[in-house]
Amino acid sequence: MKEHHGDVIIQLDGVHKSYDMGKVQVQALRGIDLKIKRGEFISIIGPSGSGKTTLLDVLSALLRPTSGEVEINRRRISEMNDSELALVRGKTIGFVFQNFELINRMTALENVMLPLWFQGLDFEQRRERAAEILKEVGLGDRMDHKPTELSGGQKQRVAIARALATNPEIIVADEPTGNLDSESGAAILETISRLHEKHGKTILMVTHERYVAERAERILHLKDGRIEKHETKHLKSKTRKVRRDYK
Repeated sequence: MKEHHGDVIIQLDGVHKSYDMGKVQVQALRGIDLKIKRGEFISIIGPSGSGKTTLLDVLSALLRPTSGEVEINRRRISEMNDSELALVRGKTIGFVFQNFELINRMTALENVMLPLWFQGLDFEQRRERAAEILKEVGLGDRMDHKPTELSGGQKQRVAIARALATNPEIIVADEPTGNLDSESGAAILETISRLHEKHGKTILMVTHERYVAERAERILHLKDGRIEKHETKHLKSKTRKVRRDYK
């Protein structure tokens, strides 16, 4: 299988992002230049107000920059309309949120099936796919449980399974262990690391915890909307074969 690790999947050139807060303009990002390679695992760390979540939202096309260019798979998001951006987010990027964002009236299986409805798959295809991924993240015996019947760690694994449903190239995780106890958080980090090591997903993760950030190959330190420094870890996994599917 062709080796893809090393290709640039996301690129930012001179990216600024500002918000109008009444009479005050807040500069959240101040001239970010960044290249992210396919299959790379990156953590973004920094103090509150440093621009971590804004950077993650720009990287995942949830926000358009005020100025500068963002490219995903060599396509400029400035040249895409809202429908095209939604399609990129739906097919290319899977999202994992701190607060899980699950639908409580649906079972774990139904939550994971939901994004597949937009892919045009029939019911049995959606059910089979969702069940396969829930088993992969260790929830084969919890598929018929609703979020209110699950622990925090189990909810986050459902959220990860949902993010994987469409087999995205990129997984975006915003404080994925923030609402979990230490044991559950460690299990979630293992799951995310496995997505990188075994399945070759590009991982972008925001955290305020140093020990969480150290799971990544590269750590970006943000301060006052700028990348203050990069840390790079030399991992054996750089020589691995990247899988293009999740099966």
